[in-house]
Amino acid sequence: MREIQFREAIREAMSEEMRRDDTVFLMGEEVAEYDGAYKVSQGMLAEFGPKRVIDTPISELGFAGIGVGAAMNGLRPIIEFMTFNFSLVAIDQIINNAAKIRQMSGGQFSVPIVFRGPTASAGQLAATHSQAFENWYANCPGLKVVVPSTPYDAKGLLKSAIRDDDPVIFMESEQMYGDKGEVPEEEYLIPIGKANIVREGTDVTIVSFGKIIKAAKAAAEELDKQGISCEIVDLRTVRPIDYETVINSVKKTNRLVCVEESWPLGNISTEVVFKVQREAFDYLDAPALRVTGADAPMAYAPTMVETYLPNAHRVIAAVRKVMYR
Repeated sequence: MREIQFREAIREAMSEEMRRDDTVFLMGEEVAEYDGAYKVSQGMLAEFGPKRVIDTPISELGFAGIGVGAAMNGLRPIIEFMTFNFSLVAIDQIINNAAKIRQMSGGQFSVPIVFRGPTASAGQLAATHSQAFENWYANCPGLKVVVPSTPYDAKGLLKSAIRDDDPVIFMESEQMYGDKGEVPEEEYLIPIGKANIVREGTDVTIVSFGKIIKAAKAAAEELDKQGISCEIVDLRTVRPIDYETVINSVKKTNRLVCVEESWPLGNISTEVVFKVQREAFDYLDAPALRVTGADAPMAYAPTMVETYLPNAHRVIAAVRKVMYR
């Protein structure tokens, strides 16, 4: 099977859906003439033209609102934020319009729109450009929130997101766009709301998603040398969450460590741990632990960035703690 970059998988998903359905279009800053800030949309203007690959002013509130209106009128917009940090100025359109129109209209309007772009940290970008927003948007009913970790998942999930009749928040990472992975040439879809067991194990369940899966995998490889077998569950989507897969894994391993980049208060790990203790408390042989970002704004200094973020070392320490080692 061929290997392609994460950015190429995203591009293929958008291009294939635009060829399949002429109501799909891409809009955002620098997506057209510049071929995308991260070259995700490279070549798409040449193929689809300026009416379907649309450069916008630096006005996220404006073009997010245009996207919502277009979706209400029968189109399927893909709205790219150069970073989800910039979505803060468009959050009223996302939360108060995209997420609520179906309910407020009594089902008369649907909003089939995808908001996509990179989330969380990407190196030395400091406090205002390094925030993880997965749990912010997952808190809102009416939205679906997808956070892929591989090129394969990115393509299959984005195609499903574009075809979905409800608004989908599709969150990527600047640090993953160059990652390579196997992606089939033939068409495939991955259902939204279904987690993936990326590594089977018997001693402890590690739950994560997005780029932080890398830290979980690195930790699991090292722990395997220490005689600790880790099962890794990649949530893929954080609204809806596939609780069943997580709970079944914990019933097998009897221990749980959740890993994510977000601040610790009210994050996805908090919800997963609550659900596991509610549905599988009697199976737990140790209290569940979370490994998260620091409870502070992100710093600029590289040494502080490293200290701030979850990493393999911190995951290993958490796993050893739940193993009483």
